[in-house]
Amino acid sequence: MAKAGLRKRRAGRRAILTGGDRPEADIAVRSDPAQAGRIERLYREHADAAREFFTSGAGQVGAVAETFIDSLRSGRTLFFFGNGGSAADAQHLAAEFVNRFARNRPGLPAIALTTDSSILTSIGNDFSFDRVFARQIEALGRAGDVAVGISTSGRSPNVLAGLRAARERGLTTVGFTGGDGGTMRRLCDRLVHVPSRMTPRIQEVHILVGHIICQLVDDALFPGAD
Repeated sequence: MAKAGLRKRRAGRRAILTGGDRPEADIAVRSDPAQAGRIERLYREHADAAREFFTSGAGQVGAVAETFIDSLRSGRTLFFFGNGGSAADAQHLAAEFVNRFARNRPGLPAIALTTDSSILTSIGNDFSFDRVFARQIEALGRAGDVAVGISTSGRSPNVLAGLRAARERGLTTVGFTGGDGGTMRRLCDRLVHVPSRMTPRIQEVHILVGHIICQLVDDALFPGAD
């Protein structure tokens, strides 16, 4: 009897979670008109930010892609770094190069400087958080490599320090930013500048641009790959 009761209670919980035996159409989420309008407005913000950037920014994207292609053809390395969501973008893009993007091809040398907790915490503890990327560039960067700093404001101190260290060591510097570009504008050989002050929209355009660059690199270096 106890087992039968337990089975009945479990069946009851499943019915609550799944809607019981009602047809799937009956338990579909019904759209709230106010929420649907809000979703549409947020999508429009995204689309407008992307449209405004690409109206004049396609040349920026092409220039960064050519910089990556030239460096990778020479056997050099791409270094990506940023904070928070931009750190996630750094890791995302490095992974696209190391593993694959849209086709099967050899791995490409790219490193996100945001992932090694021992390195990050030792530099932060012994020096300062402002040095976490610069110190890694000093240790790993070589002339001809590319340092890619990502900062939606263009003002993140540790990203700026990383770009300065890269310039001192002869790396090509690339920035992904937004707003007015901040100090980053003066430290970059190539700049992807999204003219928006809304951080989420800037980040959305950054990853879109990153994916386009990955595709352009694949097309240039591996035109015959599947």
